[in-house]
Amino acid sequence: MRALAFKIMEDRYGALTFLRIYSGKLEKGTTVVNTYTGRKERIGRIVEMHADSREELSSAKAGDIVAVLGMKEVQTGHTLADPDNPATLEPMVFPDPVISIAIDTKEKGDRDKLGVALSKMTSEDPSFRVETDEETGETILKGMGELHLDIKIDIIKRTYGIECVAGAPQVAYRETITKRTEDSYTHKKQTGGSGQFGKIDFVIEPNEPGEGFEFVSEIKGGNVPKEFWPAIEKGFKLSLEEGVLAGFQCIDVKITLVDGGYHAVDSSAVAFELCAKGAYRQVMPKAGPQILEPIMKVDCYVPEDYVGDTIGDLNRRRGMINSQEVGATGARIQANVPLSEMFGYIGDLRTMTSGRGQFSMEFLNYQPCPTTVTEAVIKEAQERKEARNK
Repeated sequence: MRALAFKIMEDRYGALTFLRIYSGKLEKGTTVVNTYTGRKERIGRIVEMHADSREELSSAKAGDIVAVLGMKEVQTGHTLADPDNPATLEPMVFPDPVISIAIDTKEKGDRDKLGVALSKMTSEDPSFRVETDEETGETILKGMGELHLDIKIDIIKRTYGIECVAGAPQVAYRETITKRTEDSYTHKKQTGGSGQFGKIDFVIEPNEPGEGFEFVSEIKGGNVPKEFWPAIEKGFKLSLEEGVLAGFQCIDVKITLVDGGYHAVDSSAVAFELCAKGAYRQVMPKAGPQILEPIMKVDCYVPEDYVGDTIGDLNRRRGMINSQEVGATGARIQANVPLSEMFGYIGDLRTMTSGRGQFSMEFLNYQPCPTTVTEAVIKEAQERKEARNK
């Protein structure tokens, strides 16, 4: 038996895990293994959902979609299989969030309730993330778009009965580099006892878009012992979480370790990790840092009479029109538009089309910001930092 968990939902009876069964037979009372965690789960109640009503089942076969109550550690995308014949189905891939807002409760006594609600909501929706800002202590909600987060806030208010206040949406910009740069850095610190010493010669260069961070060592011999390489990689990886221009995560960077030096007494994993962090701060301004913005794939459906106005509006939002198709009931316009220009778009589209236009959008990729946008993003980041320090 193999089944894929594709949705988790909380209701008044507890957590419902929705399964699509791909092979074999799922029976009540049997034990299955979660191939992602390696833990076993016992199948309690199996129900077939019909809107708000449910029908109890004793078993389900391949092709059925059912819900199981009482799953403890199953998340969206996990595979459940026969313990004697385990196999993992291809999991669903969820993109990283591209928008965030700060949220707080109107009543201080509701903060614990908010924490419980957000925990349940993140288990139901893997594309929804919750973080705490370490500097301000704010709760940050991250999602795939303005509507996505609006719905989450509405669920918090209506389902969980928590009155909350949300800040203005913030775009999840990224940073990267544009130049291949060779550099060397030495970390040396002497105290009363044994000191710290680490030296690395390295190359930093742009990686292919979407490839993320890559670390390679080309050191031959023992100039930097192999046991210190993971510490160097860790130092660079942690540093990339904060870019040098506006503090956004730095992506698509390749670092190649080519040489270095160590001290038999003073060198350690900690020393080389600090060396990598210092090297990052030194080299990044030389490597042509650049801010990237999320680009959304936008589909607009409007009456034929409003095609010109809609295209003109998308162009004003720095959109690139990809296609325009006229059908029997109206026109479909496809465009790539920066997320920062799409806030409040549904209201503008409805006004422009007398309430008859609609649209959908999804994340496409990250692309370099124009100079004017880059300057505005850096200025805003500096103002936020100054406000925190006051």
